[in-house]
Amino acid sequence: MAIPMRFATPIKCYTSPKIFNSTNDHHHALDASYIQRAAELSDKSACFTAPHPNFGCVIATTTTSCKVFGEGYLYAEGAKPAEVQAVEAAGEYCRGATAYVNMEPGDCHGDYTAVSALIKAGISRVVIGMRHPLQHLRGKAIHTLRNEGLQVDVLGEDIRSASIEDALKACRVVNAPLLYRSASRVPFSVLKYAMTLDGKIAASSGHASWISSKKSRSRVFELRGRSDAVIVGGNTVRKDNPRLTPRHGGGHLPMRIVMSQTLDLPEVANLWDVREVPTIVATQRGARRSFQKLLASKGVEVVEFDILNPKDVVNYLFDRGYLSILWECGGTLSASAISSGVIHKVHAFVAPKIIGGKNAPSPVGELGMVEMTQALELNDVSYEQIERDMLISGYLQPIPDMRPVIPSVDETSAIDPSLSPYDSPIIFFYKTWDSYGSFSNFSHHPIRLPDENGDYVTWSSVEHYYQAHKFVGSSNPDARSYVEAIHSAKSPEEAARMGRKIQREHPDMVRGDWESVKTEVMYKALKCKFSIYPHLNSMLLSTAGCVLVEASPHDLFWGGGSRW
Repeated sequence: MAIPMRFATPIKCYTSPKIFNSTNDHHHALDASYIQRAAELSDKSACFTAPHPNFGCVIATTTTSCKVFGEGYLYAEGAKPAEVQAVEAAGEYCRGATAYVNMEPGDCHGDYTAVSALIKAGISRVVIGMRHPLQHLRGKAIHTLRNEGLQVDVLGEDIRSASIEDALKACRVVNAPLLYRSASRVPFSVLKYAMTLDGKIAASSGHASWISSKKSRSRVFELRGRSDAVIVGGNTVRKDNPRLTPRHGGGHLPMRIVMSQTLDLPEVANLWDVREVPTIVATQRGARRSFQKLLASKGVEVVEFDILNPKDVVNYLFDRGYLSILWECGGTLSASAISSGVIHKVHAFVAPKIIGGKNAPSPVGELGMVEMTQALELNDVSYEQIERDMLISGYLQPIPDMRPVIPSVDETSAIDPSLSPYDSPIIFFYKTWDSYGSFSNFSHHPIRLPDENGDYVTWSSVEHYYQAHKFVGSSNPDARSYVEAIHSAKSPEEAARMGRKIQREHPDMVRGDWESVKTEVMYKALKCKFSIYPHLNSMLLSTAGCVLVEASPHDLFWGGGSRW
């Protein structure tokens, strides 16, 4: 599958499929159809980049001509905002037009690039599919746009209809991981399994290749590509020796996680090969120290828990900034995850096969239920035939509906001035959508710095600059091509992935003094970033007396804490 190269769509006609007698009904139906289009656009980078808040934007006219002038979507964390892409595509047609966004703009707290683009382009009206679910961003863009004189309508808050409900559902589904993270403070967890018609995931011997069709397995690769991490248990590693790679043609490779209390695992396994994809082993504190050292020597990260259980693992992954987790485990771990309440959605691939066997394993182990009335029922169930298989999908926990207004930080402070969300002396940040996410190297803040010849070069982000400078000045003449490739990377995520991979596979390409100068390189880039963006400078100064810590496993600068 080729990576999509275009992010904006030229002028075209887009007509609502329904005709209404009432002019108001017609306009509401148009609003709903354009919002649904924005939601569809926002999902276009799935599998190519790590999960992130999905933004799509459509700029159109709601007159009888019904034309779309420009479209855009956020490709990756720190990439060009959807609204900016749509404005650039629409050009002069923006003036007096309506912008449709599936979610309230706001990828970075304190950054108004998307909002400013709409205002400066002359957009007269903005229709928003849903308010931003993160409290530090919720209502900020709406307030700013209205203060600038733009008409802002939030879909479904003034009128309800079938078409509007369909559009709202599309907005919630495409950003379900963000909604669960905001409402429940856990990553969106999906349980996937394939079983025979008689409910078996393997024969009595343990043989399981293959239950489902090739096309169904391709769908599983897509599910992996949509996830930050894939979780399996020790039994799966011992019996199947999986690779857990997406193999979907996209660029995103999810973290692989093995949960094992005793570390009764093989010394040789595909998951211990971390050259392309990293692996974490989660285990009980103190388990097999010698085996932990062996894993560490192979580059596998080992994380110990006082008591290993699904709830503590997903809480840990929440702290690492993960949005979406795919569980591909056996019946024992699946039952534990369901009982812990961490599973939100289920994908069950059912093959028209019968294998039988009293001891053949089933997809979900003991849940402690003794009556059928205790059975867990899925909500919003869908059915899809994939070749001869049937995919049954549904939610164990409905997607949070956050339409009721949550007070913003300013509103909360007005009610009780003694309350402050920023009273901790330690400020953690990682993802761009965190409260202080603008501090992240991935934030969409281009910087301009001189190269080794004194000529000024614009870099799309601090991460682009940092990763490229691992190879600037290298004695290897081929290193220059890597610098140019990283400079052209479409997102900070891709720049980071490229830089780390080259450093790992071609250490001879790395400049000889990198270990001694890398902090200086990072400092130079950050100093430039905070110098040229006044709102970032103000935000940084507001943290005086605090310790800033980037909660990133790759952090080289903030991790020890920088006091200001």
